[in-house]
Amino acid sequence: MNALISVSDKTGIVDFARALHALGVRLLSTGGTAQLLAREGLPVTEVAELTQFPEMLDGRVKTLHPKVHAGLLARRDLPAHMAALAEHGIAAIDLLVVNLYPFEATVAKPGCTLADAIENIDIGGPAMVRSAAKNWQDVGVLTDAGQYPEVLAELQAQGTLSDKLRFALSVAAFNRIAQYDGAISDYLSSVSFEEGQDAQRYVPARSPFPGQSNGIFTKVQDLRYGENSHQSAALYRDLYPAPGSIVTGEQLQGKELSYNNIADADAAWECVKSFKLPACVIVKHANPCGVAVGTSALEAYSKAFQTDPTSAFGGIIALNRPVDGAAAQAIAKQFVEVLMAPDFTPEALEVFKAKANVRLMKISLPSGGDTPWQQGRNAMHAQRVGSGLLLQTADNHELALPDVRVVTERQPTQEEMQDLLFAWKVAKYVKSNAIVFCKGGQTRGVGAGQMSRLDSARIASIKAQAAGLSLAGTAVASDAFFPFRDGLDVVVDAGATSVIQPGGSMRDQEVIDAANERGVAMVFTGVRHFRH
Repeated sequence: MNALISVSDKTGIVDFARALHALGVRLLSTGGTAQLLAREGLPVTEVAELTQFPEMLDGRVKTLHPKVHAGLLARRDLPAHMAALAEHGIAAIDLLVVNLYPFEATVAKPGCTLADAIENIDIGGPAMVRSAAKNWQDVGVLTDAGQYPEVLAELQAQGTLSDKLRFALSVAAFNRIAQYDGAISDYLSSVSFEEGQDAQRYVPARSPFPGQSNGIFTKVQDLRYGENSHQSAALYRDLYPAPGSIVTGEQLQGKELSYNNIADADAAWECVKSFKLPACVIVKHANPCGVAVGTSALEAYSKAFQTDPTSAFGGIIALNRPVDGAAAQAIAKQFVEVLMAPDFTPEALEVFKAKANVRLMKISLPSGGDTPWQQGRNAMHAQRVGSGLLLQTADNHELALPDVRVVTERQPTQEEMQDLLFAWKVAKYVKSNAIVFCKGGQTRGVGAGQMSRLDSARIASIKAQAAGLSLAGTAVASDAFFPFRDGLDVVVDAGATSVIQPGGSMRDQEVIDAANERGVAMVFTGVRHFRH
């Protein structure tokens, strides 16, 4: 058996090659990989010796040769193919181990020049991988160090690879080539080059919207059905998912997550992880129906549940603190579809053993960083429209106190300002038109998804009344501006004493005058948070 090894990432390659050698496999290699294996005392034949043609053009040409590709592509079941190999003195290659030049890592580095990017486009590697993957019935192709143990296990057990494993390796190889080519296309489609630029020094600015979008997603699991039972569905994740997202979570117990469970769980998790204090978010049909902060997971949950106990029935609950026994005892009293948290204590897990259908999800919170990805946020948001795609940068705007502009004669009190900022954060995750009443770090009424902002305000008041919560002295957030004073009058009539909204209406002064007339404080943010 012959194995050709040519890897850019040399993680684990020496041990893998040593194990192959112990099995009697002849090692063929190139450049730096061959030198590494030789230094480790392994007998290795350089590809240049195999092809009788030297590497050239600084290593750009070394494996693009008939003696390599014929050895990979020859079908062992066709006598004519095997005769051709014999006639030309070409050895069949049974195992190909290749990972590609680090293009993705290179272009992700700050200050990457166009020349650096181009130089890290692999040519020979993808060509060999495609040849081996096409001839999967005879050749095993490895494109990731994570595949080494399974391949070795089969070779050690039976001396050859099973058809099942070779086919799986082939599929993984073609997927890797698609990912690699997609990354190259995304990069080149997002930069420009002008006449007279020095490619060796030019660090191009990248557009967030490349000329061709090549998003790559890998399947996590098939789902029982989609949004409705007559629809099929599956869950996919980004090739490099952001840390602390729903697709990186671990399900600890419960039934399989459904399409709607995942969609609602994502809405809840994205909201709850935006809070620094212990927080709880309860979501029903993609909208927060209760959000609160507290001194503990138990207090945050209890306050969030009070907002709308009716809608919380069968809802999705997310907490940004570990669930302990006390919180678990309280939550277990209601019917909950999914419960998410960074962790669960043994006492909490014991409580939910009696409720085997409750889906428990353990999801790590993002560790933080400078980029949206490090902060666990998507950089882009996509939506299918007919045969097209709407692509936009994600709504990752975070409001800071210095950004807020008081526009009324009355200034909000310190407590009101805290409630306004809390209400604004919640409103960002409520479907438009959104009206959110809050007080004391707790939502008191949420109106969502109405065609009229007035109706959202009225619904929020009705929800509060049904839950027995007073709206007196509440802060209200509106995700977009009030086009007329009537919306402001509705929330003030309900009990609000302070309002936060984007501003920007032609009738802003009319609304400001109304706020002054009613004696309420109002602040403008300068940004809106439509969520459709």
